[in-house]
Amino acid sequence: MNQDKSLLELKGITKIFSRGTIDEVTALDNVNLNVYPGDYVTIIGSNGAGKTTMLNIIAGVFPPERGGRVIVNGDDITSLSEYKHAAYVGRVYQDPKVGTAGKLSIEENLALAVLRGQPRGLRAATNKKRRELFRAALAPLGLGLEDRLSTPVGTLSSGQRQAVALVMATISKPSLLLLDEHIANLDPRTAETVLELTDMIVERERMTTLMVTHNMDLALRYGNRLIMMHKGKIIVDIGGERKQSLTINDLVTAFEQAAGEQLSDESILLSRAEV
Repeated sequence: MNQDKSLLELKGITKIFSRGTIDEVTALDNVNLNVYPGDYVTIIGSNGAGKTTMLNIIAGVFPPERGGRVIVNGDDITSLSEYKHAAYVGRVYQDPKVGTAGKLSIEENLALAVLRGQPRGLRAATNKKRRELFRAALAPLGLGLEDRLSTPVGTLSSGQRQAVALVMATISKPSLLLLDEHIANLDPRTAETVLELTDMIVERERMTTLMVTHNMDLALRYGNRLIMMHKGKIIVDIGGERKQSLTINDLVTAFEQAAGEQLSDESILLSRAEV
């Protein structure tokens, strides 16, 4: 991991929703973050901490407040459209139905993904060479999907569909992979399988990854770096050997010291068996 040059830089990121109304909320409050090539960052925090909002800013779903900057591989992409952000960022969502087109086949979904962020058309994307690419990307999953390219994605199980979404998010080799609680809607056994597939793909593709989770145990098990968010701020950032030796109790203590208050959201203390 090259600690000299960031792959992702967030500079002064603030996001305010419903500004000037009774419902005004500061979802992100002057967030600064450097992510380095090869980092696998798990992001933990209660509901409303700003986790998904931060991913949405990185993915270009909406811009930060004036002055905030999103830089990927040295390119300032802050003002680019979400479509153009997709050339830099791959994303897997919480709901397996989001990010995949149920009425299109596996092949057609991958054809759309392989040209992410570029002018695209299915006719150009679904040729023989690309079918071999799709099979090669799907085969290591061990789900037999490489032999079902014509199968509509909507007929797959939730785990299979999320596996396709993982391949879609990484097949174009984006600089950054965003995982937005991507196992939250899966049953425990399927969630474990998808996590194992995620680990395999991240390692195989050497993807720099940000994984949002609502679960401390998962945040500790995965990745080389852990970030905890609270009220729109990053309050804990632990990596390296210190992260590997962390326990849930250590993390609760770190939160309470940084936040100056007790952790009240017991749902993020869930054990692996309850994922």
